[in-house]
Amino acid sequence: MELGGSLPLMRARLLFLPVFAYLASCAPPPSSSKEVLQTVLPPPLTGTAGDRSTAWHDAKQTFDQRCVVCHGCYDSPCQLVLSSAEGIRRGATKTQVYDGSRLLAIEPTRLHVDARDVPGWRGKGFYPVLPEGEHGDPHQALLVRMLELKREHPLPLGGALPDGFEIGLDRTQQCPKSEEFAGFAKDHPSWGMPYALPALASSEHTALVEWVTTGSPTRPDAPLAPAVLDSIDRWEAILNQPDKKARLTARYLYEHLFLASLYFAGIDERTFFRMVRSRTPPGQAIDEIATRRPFEDPGTDKLYYRLSRRESTVLSKTVMPYPLSDARLERFRELFLDADYEVDPLPAYDAKTSANPFAAFRALPVKSRYRFMLEEAHFTMSGFIKGPVCRGQVALDVIEDRFWIAFVDPESPIVGHEAALLAEAAPDLALPAEQGSNGLLVNWRRYAKSEVRFVEAKSKYLSGLATSPKLVTLAQIWDGDGHNPNAALTVLRHFDSATVVKGFVGGDPKTTWVVGYALLERIHYLLVAGFDVFGNVGHQLHSRLYMDFLRMEAEHNFLTFLPKARRRAVVEAWYRHTDNQTKDQVYGKLARFDQETGIAYRTARPERELDELLADHLRPVLTLKYGIGEETDESLKSQLAKVALLSGKAATLLPETSFLEVRTNDGSYKYFTLLRDSAHLNVAHLFHEDQRRAIDEDQVTVLRGFVGAYPNALYSVAQADLPSLVGALTALDSAQAYDSLRARFGIRRTDGRFWEVSDRIHAAYRELEPIEGGLFDYNRLDDR
Repeated sequence: MELGGSLPLMRARLLFLPVFAYLASCAPPPSSSKEVLQTVLPPPLTGTAGDRSTAWHDAKQTFDQRCVVCHGCYDSPCQLVLSSAEGIRRGATKTQVYDGSRLLAIEPTRLHVDARDVPGWRGKGFYPVLPEGEHGDPHQALLVRMLELKREHPLPLGGALPDGFEIGLDRTQQCPKSEEFAGFAKDHPSWGMPYALPALASSEHTALVEWVTTGSPTRPDAPLAPAVLDSIDRWEAILNQPDKKARLTARYLYEHLFLASLYFAGIDERTFFRMVRSRTPPGQAIDEIATRRPFEDPGTDKLYYRLSRRESTVLSKTVMPYPLSDARLERFRELFLDADYEVDPLPAYDAKTSANPFAAFRALPVKSRYRFMLEEAHFTMSGFIKGPVCRGQVALDVIEDRFWIAFVDPESPIVGHEAALLAEAAPDLALPAEQGSNGLLVNWRRYAKSEVRFVEAKSKYLSGLATSPKLVTLAQIWDGDGHNPNAALTVLRHFDSATVVKGFVGGDPKTTWVVGYALLERIHYLLVAGFDVFGNVGHQLHSRLYMDFLRMEAEHNFLTFLPKARRRAVVEAWYRHTDNQTKDQVYGKLARFDQETGIAYRTARPERELDELLADHLRPVLTLKYGIGEETDESLKSQLAKVALLSGKAATLLPETSFLEVRTNDGSYKYFTLLRDSAHLNVAHLFHEDQRRAIDEDQVTVLRGFVGAYPNALYSVAQADLPSLVGALTALDSAQAYDSLRARFGIRRTDGRFWEVSDRIHAAYRELEPIEGGLFDYNRLDDR
């Protein structure tokens, strides 16, 4: 599907949309307050507190290490989330969150939010996996029977999975209830838990079964430290000041931080909180107001912003750390509370206003809003990567496999004069969320026309502002104020998931984005605050297609720094096999900028030169921790450098994301990530991505540590054998060659060492990333 103007063709194709698995949220809402949590748990058990505590401790450890790696959030088969006691007691359902074909939105089923107790979840169609009621037989509990089925029919170790297993995101899910289990076991005897992975060790199996048979006891979390409680009090006092300026500020902060894993820097950096809207003020138990989107009408005039403790296990795919501190509090005061502006009246919560941040927050200074998002840009972009649109190929084929992001300097005249443009263009910046979750496909034409009007207004605005080439220099690129590493980001797509990291990683990217305030804000309200994973196909499709416009704007901004004569040629290279109308959306008749660059170029490839200039400009703040060039072992570095040179078919045969464990000569372990950069002729179409692949241009990015929450393959090798692995990688020329490589060096699903390697990987990740290090997800592990 062409973008940027092929509307008749677009409408025709929309009439015949196939059923497809589309956008989905991997970011489950965090847990509710402890007071609400306790209403879900069973009454106290008989027996000593020590016995109950030990039983839960042992079971929880097994759940985390062996179960949550597949049952962690919305990705969990049958919506069975095992990362918290509430999720286990909620149970499972046959309803799928991810259904891109549904014509009507469904009711949300967000754990900890959309029901507050077990009866509430039963009313929403969830059925138990634990025994319930006075006469519940623990040995007939679904969880125990699934574990026992695995014990009776263990997975054969070594080689490929036996016939009959289905793996991958789009596999058919079997979600039997207890009364259906006998039929399930007869039809699929080898599908016990853990599914398509080695069985639990005897001690782990016993820990889970004994926990269930003794009544599934739990224990409360450790009390919060006095310093943490004091910090909560200070933040909640600031967030709930009664004047209009403070109320508007708090609303803006909440709508941007509602998915954040908030923590108190320097005090406790592994206890996370989230910001919620509550009917009750500080000092009382939190009574959360649950709405589909954070900007929807709370239905009450008495609204309080509170910090609620997250209770679930930390997951790599969902954790988005955001530090709170006294310095951050003062920074928010400076940006919003002490700034010189008036708020009168407060914005309403009608759809047209609340879904459009340029209307709702018009009173807040543009520079303050931009600074707030910019100074934690990695977090801001992580909402797009880890939040509501983090799952599925169709959700992510809107972006290239690896690209860099730089930002417009907040002190630039471009930002200084932007408020006037946004005020004038606000109606054309309306986002699909204003339609709610039952969007109509026929409304797409209206958004396309609005985008054309905004692009034309922006082109006129920039041309009028740029009276000399001095505007178009690297001085307009934010340098992180000389110390902030958020100034340079890299986004890495892994086909149906993605990662964003600080710094410019890998070789020359195909494209680079330059992002300013309006673009950053729209990305957030389109794909984070405004996206509803439970919405219908119209809402989901509008969100995906609108993101094409935002990508094109970011690419256009980069092009303006190039020589005028080179801009269209670069667009031609980026958008091969697309029509001129699409290219004009990036740079041409629609997106125009007639001013010449103020940068003096020396080569015939200024786009590559500009990337180098950006890296030099941002070098003081570039993060280097992912670079293999920083590896101290020269022999190891030289071998990894050979892998980084892989291209074409050898690269194509590799999975999207591979974790490599190297046992070094001194007996320690080092870890690296191998990413396949899949090249495309263009990313301007919605379907048939395989027909737009340019496999001869595929490359491999090799990084230190772990990048990506969903590994497709695991490798473990002694350093002495690393040259053999590298030799096999460089010689890859067929699927059979890759199978041989995996058989020799891979840790497959059937490998008897699987859980041993998994435990080392998670321990290493926690050591490398002590704040955000969480569990990886194995739902995308392949079986090649």
